[in-house]
Amino acid sequence: MDFTNIPLFERLTERMSWLGQRTRVLSQNIANADTPSYQPQDLKPIDFEAEMRKLEPVAPARTNKKHLTGTVAPVGEFDAKKAKKTYETAPVGNSVVIEEQMMKVSDTQMNYNMVVNLYRKHIDLFKTAIGRGGG
Repeated sequence: MDFTNIPLFERLTERMSWLGQRTRVLSQNIANADTPSYQPQDLKPIDFEAEMRKLEPVAPARTNKKHLTGTVAPVGEFDAKKAKKTYETAPVGNSVVIEEQMMKVSDTQMNYNMVVNLYRKHIDLFKTAIGRGGG
């Protein structure tokens, strides 16, 4: 079975790819920490709301006419984080802050590990469903 055609796994794979690319960009920032006039780079964050719109909507199944249909609509706009400006600039024009870059690398690694664990968990669920799972 090809799991890459399942929308959930497509999104997880895209996220892992983005996190891998971000790690490369942040590593370049750290490597150029002493390069004159170097400005740190970062990838544009993935728009979570746009990613969710790509998925098919899931409606709850009413197995009894007494069940509620779930009519509560989401309130307000999606609150995206704003990127902060760098606060330090070296006399040669370089604005790479090693501590800031290392925090971003650490955050990226934690997110990558989380996505890998989600991927594994869902693969295990599929294995269990087809009778090949178990531990």
